[in-house]
Amino acid sequence: MKLFEQYQFHSYVKKTLEDLKFEMPTKIQKEIIPLVYKHRDVIGISQTGTGKTHAFLIPIMDMIDVEADHVQAVITAPTRELASQIYEHAKLFVKNNADIRVSLIIGGSDKQKAIDKLSVQPHIVIGTPGRIKDLSLDEQALQITTADIFVIDEADMTLEFGYLEDIDAVLGKMKEHLQMMVFSATIPQMLRPFLQKYMENPKLVEIDENLSTSRNVSHYLVPTKHRNRYQVLKDIMGIIDPYICLIFCNRRTEVEEISRQLREDGYKVGEIHGNLEPRERRQMMRRIKNMEYQYIVATDIAARGIDIDGASHIINMEFPSELDFYIHRSGRCGRGKYTGECYSMYDTTNQNIVQALEKKGIHFEMKELRGNQFVDSKEREKRKSRVKHQTDLEKKINSIVRKPSKVKPGYKKKRKRVIEKMVKQEKRSMIKQDIKRQKKERAKQAQREKREREAQD
Repeated sequence: MKLFEQYQFHSYVKKTLEDLKFEMPTKIQKEIIPLVYKHRDVIGISQTGTGKTHAFLIPIMDMIDVEADHVQAVITAPTRELASQIYEHAKLFVKNNADIRVSLIIGGSDKQKAIDKLSVQPHIVIGTPGRIKDLSLDEQALQITTADIFVIDEADMTLEFGYLEDIDAVLGKMKEHLQMMVFSATIPQMLRPFLQKYMENPKLVEIDENLSTSRNVSHYLVPTKHRNRYQVLKDIMGIIDPYICLIFCNRRTEVEEISRQLREDGYKVGEIHGNLEPRERRQMMRRIKNMEYQYIVATDIAARGIDIDGASHIINMEFPSELDFYIHRSGRCGRGKYTGECYSMYDTTNQNIVQALEKKGIHFEMKELRGNQFVDSKEREKRKSRVKHQTDLEKKINSIVRKPSKVKPGYKKKRKRVIEKMVKQEKRSMIKQDIKRQKKERAKQAQREKREREAQD
């Protein structure tokens, strides 16, 4: 595979890649970077942790003309955290070339200060769709119509959060021949009309990196066996020794409850969910970045693209409702050259989703909690290999319902239904007969007891 040093990047880009210790491009970087230089519209589909941010950021930073005092590229992300994260990556390039101006345009901050800073236009705008629309169209302080490149990161989340209308309004004012790049984990049907409207013969780059997490991450099922899940969580925490552990819940209220219980039990924990106020979210992300927490309880908002350096363990209080979110969750650990462990609380109701994940290539091991250690469990394998044996009754009826000489379409299903119906009828008949037998026996017993009492009298 081609090494980064073989690209004809500017010296400041090469220096940044050296600082980041990037030697070889990931699959998506190898595909996307040449397309950016060819000014192609691109749709990049890949899971989290595949390096897609740098797939567009590296060539954009390399193509900036510092002599041109206008906006040259716009990058949008659906949340402030994601936009801030891309901005932090961009700042590492600016560190090696201070002439490049990059602005972070997000809500939750003083709008007038943001407007004042735009007296000199940035070369690159990174921000959330709503605030970019506000400052460019409503306030007309941000002059983005000069941009040649427009990137929509996490497009499916952008659609889900209702921000596509803001981007639609902004793109309606952009130049006609605009290079568009859209990145997403999935392309929902509702997103496709938008892509057709604004993209010109886009190149689809789909990287099947479902296994990118599983190669570096060990996946474990921990049976709850009707135990209290918080106690199971405490038992897992008592065994693992994480650098940073993310504990995922499906609902905000569960995050708040688990966080409260852990604090009461003496743990210092962070929490991330969509109900935090902007100031609280900024403070929380700053504390997480400063490694103040060993345990962070979160909803899936934290699984989509938010880098938490050093995450070594994941604990799922329950499986997410969608398969992709399991990939996103487990992908928070085992990043780069590091390894990770993902523990999921499991019961038999999760069997279908586990089997679906296994078809995607995830390999699960089942671990039981015994004392203060994990031991291998064969419970799930026994359940999977269990064969249903025919009862004597089923064998008898199966022999009665014989195969006809001429078989019509749907015969097997019809025959199966007939047999099942006969088995049910026969079982009901047997139960009725057993009830009659028990009544007779009880009546006989009552008669015997009556005669015994009379004899005694």
